[in-house]
Amino acid sequence: MSAAHNPRQNHLLAALPATDFERLQSGLKLVPLPLGEVLYESGSQLRHVYFPTTAIVSLLYMLADGASAEIAVVGNEGIIGISLFMGGETTPSRAVVQSAGQGYELAGHLLKDEFTQGGAMQHLLLRYTQALITQMAQTAVCNRHHSLDQQLCRWLLLSLDRLSGNDLVMTQELIANMLGVRREGVTEAAGKLQTAGLIKYSRGHITVVDRAGLEARTCECYAVVKKESDRLLPSRIAS
Repeated sequence: MSAAHNPRQNHLLAALPATDFERLQSGLKLVPLPLGEVLYESGSQLRHVYFPTTAIVSLLYMLADGASAEIAVVGNEGIIGISLFMGGETTPSRAVVQSAGQGYELAGHLLKDEFTQGGAMQHLLLRYTQALITQMAQTAVCNRHHSLDQQLCRWLLLSLDRLSGNDLVMTQELIANMLGVRREGVTEAAGKLQTAGLIKYSRGHITVVDRAGLEARTCECYAVVKKESDRLLPSRIAS
């Protein structure tokens, strides 16, 4: 595996001791994660997990009428497919690539074997699951009690935390689907942020030019999620 594509760009894999990582390394397969790709559908049997490195994946809750809303975002800090090791096998959520990039695919049975050994991987995955639950709970609170402007700021900041730069490729329609709101609402909210000099938006490309301004404008939800993630999860890539 080249230095440009290293599994340890994912923070969970980076935090594993060398012996634990070596047991999994041969099963890790580098895969492209293009924008909009569905990694699993609501109710489908999970056979693989994914460790994103440069991509971001949205977890969406699907309603019977086809409507959806984002419940969490996962990037290089985490794993897609927690139901496999939590005993559920299936999940009511849908996993869709929000920001194109790459990640590593691992067969579900290999992860289960490692998890049941009760070592470092189990410890890391349980802490990650706690952080993910916090993000899901805070997202529910945010969607109910805070303005769309604040929700958009939170969403942008959470996405930036999982990227190496300040650019996101994302249409307003996709953002609306993520937040479970009308596209017109996103257009208005994004326009306000652009007028305030916080972002630049053009043809599905968003550049954050004033991160501090976004942090000042967002609600408390972003800080709650970030603080819990920083407390629970490894933030540095192992050397």
